[in-house]
Amino acid sequence: MDKQVRDFVTEKTRALLASATCCKEAKEAAESWLAAAGTDKEAEETRKYLAELEEDIVSIDDLIGLAESEMGQKIFGENAKNVAEEGRQAKAAGAKYCFCDACKAVEAILSKKAEMLA
Repeated sequence: MDKQVRDFVTEKTRALLASATCCKEAKEAAESWLAAAGTDKEAEETRKYLAELEEDIVSIDDLIGLAESEMGQKIFGENAKNVAEEGRQAKAAGAKYCFCDACKAVEAILSKKAEMLA
């Protein structure tokens, strides 16, 4: 992997790890990828990392649906209606994914998928 791409992904991976909304599986994959970056295990861990991120990123439609659901009420509390509305506004503006810090970091990393696999 090109150094510039690795540096970008490393930065976004650290942002993902720092996010309160990063799930356990993504956190484990991120830590494994960071440990393998620049080693002979990098390509294998990159494929695993990307697969996990693709599985974990939340679409904007799923975010809206969650925010409007009973589970969303439990997660977001009184803010659920606001999250749903922000999601609709983001979707109208062209967003494809959730706007939490974890999903923003994942979206940035996935934007480099081709370069990561090259």
